[in-house]
Amino acid sequence: MLVNGAHLQADPSGALYWPAERLLAISDLHFEKGSAMAARGHGLLPPYDTAETVRRIELLVQRYAPATLICLGDSFHDQGAWSRLSPAERERIAKLSRAQATIWIAGNHDPEPPAELAGTVCEEIAIGPLVFRHEPRPGPAPGEVAGHLHPKARIRRRGRSVTARCFATDMSRVVMPAFGAYTGGLDVTDPAYRPLFRRAFHAWMLLPEKVYAVPSARLARRGPDLPDRGVVLHEGEKGQPPDIPGA
Repeated sequence: MLVNGAHLQADPSGALYWPAERLLAISDLHFEKGSAMAARGHGLLPPYDTAETVRRIELLVQRYAPATLICLGDSFHDQGAWSRLSPAERERIAKLSRAQATIWIAGNHDPEPPAELAGTVCEEIAIGPLVFRHEPRPGPAPGEVAGHLHPKARIRRRGRSVTARCFATDMSRVVMPAFGAYTGGLDVTDPAYRPLFRRAFHAWMLLPEKVYAVPSARLARRGPDLPDRGVVLHEGEKGQPPDIPGA
């Protein structure tokens, strides 16, 4: 994936890796969303979302060994999330924050992380041609890497529908998918994205072990069924299969 001249790797987990800077970015972890929902009477989900999200981050850190980890805001679902964690979960998160230089971008759910965590807190940070922030800004924003909107996309092919989290990018900016285990998504054809992508863009859809790039013109849109839509050929990493299996 090329964003404002920077070559980035889209990981099927929903993370972005920037090899030239040894930088790993993840967005919208929403630690303890499950317990927050249970407190409001929505207790149908088991309270294991934080443990699963932490496990996935640990695997990414082991795989990429980044020099810098950027968490793009909404890392904690609310101000009380840290207090609801078990001591073991707190230690795992604290250990992750010490494993490399960690940058916590302030989100609308979490203005700042708990004091027990290592790292730097900021509203946004510019590194080379990229600017990392939580909420994407309307209009042109070259090099913007943001989260907040939890993008997902849907395609139709051979009468079947496939929906997946995705990166949304026009090569100038990228909106990252939510990384947290219990985070939902907002379809990239929703009007909320129009101020960001006034022209064609691609949805890099996350399926197990692969990322598939689909042009916006081929996405199924919200509303009445549209004709079958396929996956653009020869997009993404070299050697990537041209079709989504089973779609």
